[in-house]
Amino acid sequence: MMQNETEKIIDEKVQGTTLNLDNKKDNTRKLYIESYGCQMNFSDSEIVASILAKEGFNTTQELAEADLVLVNTCSIREKAEQTVRKRLEKFNAVKRVNPGMKVGVLGCMAERLKSKFLEEEKIVDMVVGPDAYKDLPNLIQEIDEGRNAVNVILSKDETYGDVAPVRLNSNGVTAFVSITRGCDNMCTFCVVPFTRGRERSRNPQSILEEVNDLWNKGFKEITLLGQNVDSYLWYGGGLKKDFEKATDMQKATSVNFAKLLEMVATAQPKMRIRFSTSNPQDMTLDVIDTMAKFENICKYIHLPVQSGSDRILKEMNRLHTRQEYFTLIDNIKARIPDCAISQDMITGFPTETEEDHQDTLSLMEYVKYDFGFMFAYSERPGTLAARKLEDDIPEDIKKRRLTEIINLQQEHALYRTQQHVGKVEEVLIEGTSKKSDAHWMGRNTQNTVVVFPKENYKVGDFVNVKINDCTSATLLGEAVELSKNN
Repeated sequence: MMQNETEKIIDEKVQGTTLNLDNKKDNTRKLYIESYGCQMNFSDSEIVASILAKEGFNTTQELAEADLVLVNTCSIREKAEQTVRKRLEKFNAVKRVNPGMKVGVLGCMAERLKSKFLEEEKIVDMVVGPDAYKDLPNLIQEIDEGRNAVNVILSKDETYGDVAPVRLNSNGVTAFVSITRGCDNMCTFCVVPFTRGRERSRNPQSILEEVNDLWNKGFKEITLLGQNVDSYLWYGGGLKKDFEKATDMQKATSVNFAKLLEMVATAQPKMRIRFSTSNPQDMTLDVIDTMAKFENICKYIHLPVQSGSDRILKEMNRLHTRQEYFTLIDNIKARIPDCAISQDMITGFPTETEEDHQDTLSLMEYVKYDFGFMFAYSERPGTLAARKLEDDIPEDIKKRRLTEIINLQQEHALYRTQQHVGKVEEVLIEGTSKKSDAHWMGRNTQNTVVVFPKENYKVGDFVNVKINDCTSATLLGEAVELSKNN
C-alpha cells in the first residue's frame, strides 16, 4: 500500500450509523440526546430513550426540531464539565428560536451539582441523576407545567435490568449491556462513588435475556459494562457490601463475574463478548481462565493502573501495589499470550515527584500497553484528594510529564500493532472506514481497529484479514476468505 493511501485511513475510529428501529409511529414528541464520558453514560442514554419512548418521544438527530433536549454528562475531569457547559450555550441559542424546547441535564454532573445546576445554567429545566431515570415521566410532567424538576436521589438497588434499551446511533452489530452500577473503591481522585453510588449487580437472568435478544436481532458483539465489572456479584439483589449478611443459600447460589462470563459465552457461543472496566485489585484468576477457555470472549482487557509509583498508588487509595499489578499482568500473559491490555494513567497527582513519574514510565516499559487513556490530574470537588491534598504540581510540569507518557505509549502501541503484521486475523466488520469509502473497518479480538478493501462483504460479517501494514492505531490488510456468517 502506498504511503498516501495509508495516510487516508490511519487513526481509525469506530463509527456507527443511525439505527433506531424502536421509534414508534404514534409518538409525536421529539427527543434529542447527547452523551459524554464513559461507555456507561452511552448505555444509560439508551435506557433513557426507552423510558421516554413510552411517554410519546421518538429520538431525532435534528436539534432544531427537538421538544426535549437531554445531555448525559460526565464529571470525571473538569474539561468534561466545561464541554457540557459549552453545549448548553448552543442549546440556549436554539431555544431562543424554539422557546417551547425543554432542556435537561442527566448523569454524573447532574448528581454532583444537583439543584445548583438550575441556578448556574438558567437554560436548564430539569436535573436528573443516574439512578432516577424511571422518574422521568413525572419530571417531564413538571416541566411541561412550567416548573423546574430535580431528582438526584441515589439508589441502593436500581440496575434498570427491567428496561429494554433503545439502541441509539447503532451500527446494528455491537451493543452495550450494563451489568453493574456504582463503585465501592473510593479512589481519592474519583467522583464516581459520589455520583453513581454503591456497587450493586444486575440479575444474571435479565442479562442473558438481553444478550439473547440482541443476537436474535442480528447483533454480533456485546460489551458487558460496569464501573468495575470484576466486582459483579449477584446473590438475589442488594449492595455488594451487604453480601456478608446474605443467607447460606444465597451465598451458595451466588454468581460472580467469572461465572457470569461463562454463562453469557455458553448462551451465545457465536457472539463476541467484551467487558469493561476492570480494577486490578478485583480481577481474579478465574476470570482470566474463563477468558482463555472460551474462544468467543475477546482477548482484550482494559486494566487501569493510574500510576507506576507505589507511593502515589497509596495516595490514590488504589489498594494494589506496583508488584501486584505486575503479577496480574504476568498471569494474564501466561494464560492468554495474545491478550491485549490497555491502561488509564493520571500524571501530576498531588505530591508526585520526578521519581514517581519515572516509576510510571518504567511500569509502562514493563507492560508495553496496546493503547491507553492518559490525562493530567484534574482536581474534582468533593473527593478526598480535593479535601486533603493540595494540587501542587505546576501545569507546565503536568503537561511535560503527560507528553512523555503519551509519546512512550505511542511507541508501545506501534510495537504492538507491528506484532500483527503478516498474520491472518478474524475481523468483525462494523462499518465503512472513516477515512475511505472504499474500505471496511472492524476490530480483531484484541480490540485493534482493522481496515481493508470492501470487496463483497457486508456489515456484520466475520472476515479473515491478512495484515500487511500498520500504524500505531490501525492495522491495514486485505480479506483472504470469509470465515463465518450467520
